[in-house]
Amino acid sequence: MLRPTEDILILGIESSCDDTAAAVIRGDHILSNVIANQEVHRNFGGVVPELASRAHQQNIIPVVEVALSKANVGKNELNAIAYTRGPGLLGSLLVGTSFAKALSLSLGIPLLDVDHLQAHILAHFIRDTPDQEIPQFPFLCLTVSGGHTQIVVVESPGHMRSIGQTIDDAAGEAFDKAAKIMGLPYPGGPLIDKLAREGNAFAYSFPEPRIPGLDYSFSGLKTSFLYFLRDRLKSDPDFIGKNKADLCASVQHSIVSILLRKLALAAEHTGILEIAIAGGVSANSGLREALLQMAGVKGWKVFLPRFAYSTDNAAMIAMAGVFRYMSGNFAPLDLPPYARAGEHH
Repeated sequence: MLRPTEDILILGIESSCDDTAAAVIRGDHILSNVIANQEVHRNFGGVVPELASRAHQQNIIPVVEVALSKANVGKNELNAIAYTRGPGLLGSLLVGTSFAKALSLSLGIPLLDVDHLQAHILAHFIRDTPDQEIPQFPFLCLTVSGGHTQIVVVESPGHMRSIGQTIDDAAGEAFDKAAKIMGLPYPGGPLIDKLAREGNAFAYSFPEPRIPGLDYSFSGLKTSFLYFLRDRLKSDPDFIGKNKADLCASVQHSIVSILLRKLALAAEHTGILEIAIAGGVSANSGLREALLQMAGVKGWKVFLPRFAYSTDNAAMIAMAGVFRYMSGNFAPLDLPPYARAGEHH
C-alpha cells in the first residue's frame, strides 16, 4: 500500500451521533482534531435525536473554523472534504452531509463519503510519530461501540468484510444498560470501567450466550444481570451500594470474555495474527489488558487505537477520506446519508 503523500490536505467532518467534530489531515498526519460534545443528553439518560441534530446545526460552523485555524490552513488550500455518510442518526448525519456538500460545492473541490465503522478501523493508519507502526494487510479488527459490535477482515483500505456481528445489542449498549440498571449516570460505560479497577472480576458470574459461529449476543447477559440484581435487592436493598465495584468488575469481565472468545475463534479460522480493536469501547481498560494478555499467549501482534481516535472523532473520517481521495473515489452531490450499516451497498 502506498503511504499518503504530504501534498494531500483534507478536512474531515463527523456528525453521526451527538458529537460535532472536524479535523484537518496532511497525508497521514493530523494537524487538528476538534470535538464539540453535547452535554444536553445527560439529563435524558441517552441521546435524544432531535436535540442532537439541532446542536449539530449550532456547532458545525464554529467547529470547522476552529479546526482550520488550529491547523493553520485556509479553506482554499484544501484538496477535498470528507464526511460521515453513515451509519448513525439520520437527522445528525444530514447536518454534516449538507454542510460538507455545500462547502465542497463552494470551493469547487471533491466530496468524499466515508463509512463511520470503516473510519474507526482506518484510524490505525494515522501516524502521530513518523516511525509509528501500522497494521499490515490483511488484519482482523474487532469494532466495538455503543451501536455496533463486529469482527472485520481488513484486506485493504477499501476492502473490508464482516465475518461476525451482534445479533441484538452492541457491547457498548450492554455496558450502558448495566450501568443504568445499577443507577449510574449516562454514559455508563466509562464509569463501569473506572469502578471495575477497584473490584473483583470473579465476585459474580453471569451466563455467557451460546451463539454459533462468530456472531455475538449481549441481550441475555443484560437480562440475567437485571434478574440477578432484582433477587439480591429483595433481601438487601443496599446490595448495589455495598458491592458496586465488584458488580462493575464482574459485568465488565463477562462482556470482555464474550468479545475475546469470538475474536480468538476468528483468528483461528482465518489464520490472521495481526489484531486491532476500534470504536468507543476500545478505550475500555479491561478490554485492552485482556487483549494484550491473550496476544501474549496466542502470539498475536496487537494494535490499540490512541484514546483520541477511539471514540467518535473527525480525525478518523479525514484519514478514511485520504484513502478515498488516493483511489479517486469521489462522491456525487446527490448521495443520501444512511442510518444503518450495510444500507449503502
